[in-house]
Amino acid sequence: MNDSSHLRNAGVITFVGTFQFIIMMIVAEAEYKGYSISSNYISDLGVGSTSFVFNPSIMIFGIAIMISSYLVYKGLKTKLFPTLMFIGGLGAFLVGVFPEYSPYHIHTIVSFITFLFGSLAVISSYRLQGSLMKYISILVGLFSLVSLFLFASGVTLGLGPGGIERMIAYPVLLWILYFSGYLYRSS
Repeated sequence: MNDSSHLRNAGVITFVGTFQFIIMMIVAEAEYKGYSISSNYISDLGVGSTSFVFNPSIMIFGIAIMISSYLVYKGLKTKLFPTLMFIGGLGAFLVGVFPEYSPYHIHTIVSFITFLFGSLAVISSYRLQGSLMKYISILVGLFSLVSLFLFASGVTLGLGPGGIERMIAYPVLLWILYFSGYLYRSS
């Protein structure tokens, strides 16, 4: 497999894994009785009646990101971005393995790893991109990191805990969809 096919495959795998997760998260939110995107955490979807939708979906997402990180490493011959990407994907996979009710705050730890390393991966991608998108990637990653800091500090800016948590996750998920196309196109 040559470098361009590694990137093309990474783009496809990343897109499919991310797209299915976003859709399944919407399905789980719709099916969860009384769910509020302002009051409920994203991971609340991983317990109860929607766990059979959310947990496998986030695990598939994490696996897709981990596989893609290896392909990006092979295709671009760079280490920092794919390493951060891999750790973020591993964290996402473990969010599905260790739902909120897991002992010893394991879920909180792996959620933090997902958010932190996902944001750092987005920022580090600026080195791989040209034009305006390199700066947009930095801004998206910083926005997510600031939101993570606010979330960890208990500051919700009136959005509620679920709303501020989404200010961490959604920008990264949307950026991943963009970057999957970038990877595919750059092949």
